[in-house]
Amino acid sequence: MHDARALIDMGAEAVRRLARRGYTLDLPALEELQSRRNQNIRSADELRAESKRVASEVQQTARQGGDITKLKERARELKDEIRDIDADQERVQEQLRDLLLSIPNLPADEAPDGDSDADAVEVRRVGTPPVFSFEPKDHVDLGEATGILDFARATKLSGPRFAVARGAGAALERALAALFLDLHTRRHGYVEHAVPYLVTRKTMTGTGQLPKFEEDLFRTGVADRELFLIPTAEVPLTNLYADEIIPPAELPLALTAQTPCFRSEAGSYGRDTRGLIRQHQFSKVEMVRIVDPAEAGAELERMVGHAEACLKELGLAYRVVMLAAGDTGFSARLTYDIEVWIPSQNTYREISSVSDFGTFQARRAHIRTRDENGKPTLVATLNGSGLPIGRTLAALLEQCQQEDGSLVLPEALRPYLGFGRIAADGTPQA
Repeated sequence: MHDARALIDMGAEAVRRLARRGYTLDLPALEELQSRRNQNIRSADELRAESKRVASEVQQTARQGGDITKLKERARELKDEIRDIDADQERVQEQLRDLLLSIPNLPADEAPDGDSDADAVEVRRVGTPPVFSFEPKDHVDLGEATGILDFARATKLSGPRFAVARGAGAALERALAALFLDLHTRRHGYVEHAVPYLVTRKTMTGTGQLPKFEEDLFRTGVADRELFLIPTAEVPLTNLYADEIIPPAELPLALTAQTPCFRSEAGSYGRDTRGLIRQHQFSKVEMVRIVDPAEAGAELERMVGHAEACLKELGLAYRVVMLAAGDTGFSARLTYDIEVWIPSQNTYREISSVSDFGTFQARRAHIRTRDENGKPTLVATLNGSGLPIGRTLAALLEQCQQEDGSLVLPEALRPYLGFGRIAADGTPQA
C-alpha cells in the first residue's frame, strides 16, 4: 500500500514507474480524493472550534439572562454540518483506501522492461541438465508407473488438481520438507514456526492478497465468521508482526514454516494443470525476512542463496532469472525466480520466487521499527519459497529417473528416508 502524499509528490515519476508494470495511475483522481480528505479535515476542525465557542456563549448568555434562541439554533446547525462532513469524510476515506489498495508496488529501476517471462533476464545457471540415452518420462507417468503418486484417486476425493502420494512418494515429500527446514534453521538462521492455515480478511490484506486476488483464494466460515485458507505461509508469517513496533536490535527477523498452500489457480490451463506443477493444494516451505529497508537489497540476494542451497543439496540443475517489471507480483518491487530443469518439457520451470517488497506490505500491515531518533518508521519485508514440495518432487523424479523406470535419489535425502533408490515397482531400496 502506498502513502497517497508520496505518490502525488512523485507525480509523473510515479505514473511512469507504474506504467512499466502495466498499471495506469489515475493521478488526478488520487489528488482530488486527497484534497477532499484534507479539506474535510480542515472544515471539521473549524466547525468544531466554532461549536465549542457557541456552546460557551450559550452558557455565558444564559447566566446573564440573555436570549439564547439564535445561539441554540446555530449550535444545532453546526451539529448537522459536522455530521454531514464526517459522513462525507468517511466516504472519501473509504474511496481513497480502496484506490490505494488497488495500486501495485512501484517496480525497482533494476527490474528489466517487459511484461512476460520471456522478458526475464538470466542471472546464472547452476548444474548441468541431465542427458538421457532414452526418452525421459514426465513426473506424472513416473509417479503412476511406480505407484508413488495417485492422481485418479485424488480426483475422486476432491476433483482435478489434487494428488495423493503413497509409500515412498509420501516418504519423499516428508523428507524434502525436513531437509529444507533443517537447512534454513540450522544453516541459514531462520526460526521455524507452526502457524494457522486459516486467516482473517485483514491478514490477507496486510500482505497484498486482498482485495486484488480474491478470486484466487479459498474462503470458508462459520456463522458470520469469515476466514481464508492461506495461499502461502508468507501471509501468517509476515502478519505475525502486524500493528507492532519491532525493536531495531531484533532486526533482521528470519522466519520459516512448512504449511499446506491453497490456491484456485484461476486462469491457468494446459500442461501446468497436469501433475504437480499447479495444484489447488500443495505443501511448501516458506522463508520470510523482516529487515531495515536500507538492508533489503543485500537481504534479497541472501535469500536467493538460501533457496538455491536447497536445489544444490539435491543436485538439481537450475537457473536464476530477474523478472521483468511487468511480470513482477503485485506487492513486490523486485523478484528473482529460480527455475529448475524439467527434462520432459526440455526447459526450466519456476520453482521459487524470492521478492523484495520494500515497505509496501509493512505499510498495509502497519509493521514498524524505530529510527536512530526513536521515531516509528516502516520496516521492509521479503519472502521466498524454500522450496515447494510438489514442484521439487516433480523435478526430482524427472532428473533422477533411470532407463528401467527406477529412481536414484540424492545422497542428501538418504538420512531422512533410510533408502536411496525407488525400484520401478515403487519398492524402496538401499
